[in-house]
Amino acid sequence: MSKTSRVVIIVLDSLGAGELPDASRFGDQGSNTLGNTARAVGGLRLPNLEAFGLGKIIPIEGVRDDVTAKAFHGKMAEVSVAKDTTMGHWELTGIVTTRPFPTYPNGFPGEIIEQFTRAVGRPVLGNKPASGTEIIQELGDEHIRTGHPIVYTSADSVFQIAACEAVIPVEELYEMCRAARGILTGEQHNIGRVIARPFVASEGASKAKYTRTERRKDFSVAPPQPTLLDVAKDNGLDVTGVGKIGDIFAHRGLTRELHTGNNQEGIDRTIDSIKEDSRGIIFTNLIDFDMKYGHRNDPDGYARCLEEFDARLPEIADALRDEDVLFLTADHGCDPTTPSTDHSREYVPLLVCGKGLGKPRSLGVRRTFSDLGATVAEALALPSLDLGTSFYEDLFQK
Repeated sequence: MSKTSRVVIIVLDSLGAGELPDASRFGDQGSNTLGNTARAVGGLRLPNLEAFGLGKIIPIEGVRDDVTAKAFHGKMAEVSVAKDTTMGHWELTGIVTTRPFPTYPNGFPGEIIEQFTRAVGRPVLGNKPASGTEIIQELGDEHIRTGHPIVYTSADSVFQIAACEAVIPVEELYEMCRAARGILTGEQHNIGRVIARPFVASEGASKAKYTRTERRKDFSVAPPQPTLLDVAKDNGLDVTGVGKIGDIFAHRGLTRELHTGNNQEGIDRTIDSIKEDSRGIIFTNLIDFDMKYGHRNDPDGYARCLEEFDARLPEIADALRDEDVLFLTADHGCDPTTPSTDHSREYVPLLVCGKGLGKPRSLGVRRTFSDLGATVAEALALPSLDLGTSFYEDLFQK
C-alpha cells in the first residue's frame, strides 16, 4: 500500500446527488441537485468530471456513464438529522448529530431580539424568514434611512444580519454577529450559524437596488467534540482551511486559514496550497454553487458554475504529488429547480483520485459522510475516529 502524506478535500457546497430515503421528512421529495439541474439546462458539459466517473454515480443528462473512470466513485448518505452546512461538514469529519439545530419559521422570539438590540444599541428590521436577496430590496431603503440592521432567517438554523456597508461598516457588522453568537447558546437557542450579510447599492441598470458583497462571514457554533481536523492538528500535521472552512469549524482544528471571496479564488488558493511543502490536510469549501445559484433557484447559473469548476479540475489534479489523495464531495443539496430556496436532504457524490492509488472502481453507497473522515484518518496514520468505516484499503486494490 502506498504511503499517503497529504489529503485534499474539496467540498462543492450543495452539490446533492438525489434525495435520501428520509427526504419526505424534510419536505424534499424529488430533490436531485445534479440530476435536475442537468435536465433543466438540457444537459451538463463536464468532460473532466465525466472522465472521473461522475456519470457512474447517478444518471446525469449530458454526462456519460460508459467511461473508464479515472477516479474512484460513489455517493454518501447523511446520518445526522439535518441538511445544513455545519452538520454536513461535521459529519464529514467524524461527528454525527441526532438533535437538529433550532429553526424559527415565525421569526425569532422577543427575548432573543430584545437581548440583541440591547447588545448592539439599535432596533432591528425584518425578523422573519426570507430570501436574503429579496429582503434587502424590501427593507434596504428603510435600513438606509434608520440605520437599523436587517435580521432574518430561513428554513436552516441561521440568524442572518444584513447591513449596507456605507451605513454599518463591515467590521461593526461582524461585531454585531459576535454579539448575537454570544446570545444564541444553550440548549434552546443554540443556532447553527450567525451570518453577516453586507450589501451595497447596485450600480448600473440592475433591477435590484441593492447587491450583496463577498464579505459575508459565518459565525458557527463550535463542534461538540474533537473532529478529524482537531486530531490531525494535535498530531502535528498541517491543516489548511480554504474558503469558509474556518468559519464552519469555529476556527478550531486549523493551522492556517485562507479566506476567499468566490470559487475561482478558492480554487487558486487550493492549488497554491497543494504546491507548497506540507503534510496533512487541505480542506476547501467552494460556496458559490449554494450561495449564488442554489438558494436563488438559478439552474443556468448552477450549471455554469459546475462547468467553470470542471475546467479547473485538471489543474488541481496535475498539482497533486505522488503521495497525495484528492476527495471531491458535498455537504448537502440545494436543488435550484424546486420551489424551495432552501437546502435539500440528498446523497452527496464522492470522487477520489491520486497518482499512487490502484485501479479506480465503484465505492458504492456509503452509509455516512463520516466514512470520508475515517478514510482520511487511516490514510494519514491518525488515531481512528469514533464514527465511519474507512475505505482506504479499497483505494489500492488492483
